[in-house]
Amino acid sequence: MPELNHMERKLNLNSGQEIDFVFFDLGNILFSFDPLRACQNVARKYDLDAQVVESAVYGTGLQSDFESGHIRQDIFVQQVCVNLGLQEQSIESQELLDCLSDMFSPIPSMLEAVGRVQSQGCPTGVLSNTCRSHWSWINRISTSNVLNEFAEYILSFEVGAMKPNAAIYDAAEQAAEVPPEKILFLDDRQENIDAALHRGWQAHCCLGGKDAESTLQSYGFGA
Repeated sequence: MPELNHMERKLNLNSGQEIDFVFFDLGNILFSFDPLRACQNVARKYDLDAQVVESAVYGTGLQSDFESGHIRQDIFVQQVCVNLGLQEQSIESQELLDCLSDMFSPIPSMLEAVGRVQSQGCPTGVLSNTCRSHWSWINRISTSNVLNEFAEYILSFEVGAMKPNAAIYDAAEQAAEVPPEKILFLDDRQENIDAALHRGWQAHCCLGGKDAESTLQSYGFGA
């Protein structure tokens, strides 16, 4: 088969829509993650019950406040300790944050897929609900240079808003500097996709791996 030219590689083979920027979610698109694993890490480290940790971190809305940038990292650690009945003075903050962050695993085929999109001349970005400690951990465990090669990083804790809040999509559009209809977005949550579609983006709810790779291929970003 003849090699497709740059323009053809960027066309949605189904709709003919040209794509000039691709945003990827982190969780379940570029990295698999398991919050239960994070809670078990903390439970083992501090001799607690994992369900108690889950309730203290996620059930209280504390994690959402952290990811939305509404509380600082030191306040998050302080409140986790309060919720779990731990003496903050006896807890190493970074150790606790690492326990809560050690739940991500790269999806190798997706990092390769991102590299293919980038190699075809289309800018890419990360658009994710995440907190400072998770983002730091992901960068520490990543063995690929692909994460360093995204054109833009739109992260909820920096923007101060989480998907599907309009503010984070506003930030993404301003960063991409292309018309909304020329943005492609992959995310694992339908409400986040619906918000993007409402703005005129090309957006698809999928999981990292074959599902997401197939979506990219339908837009001309193939192997």
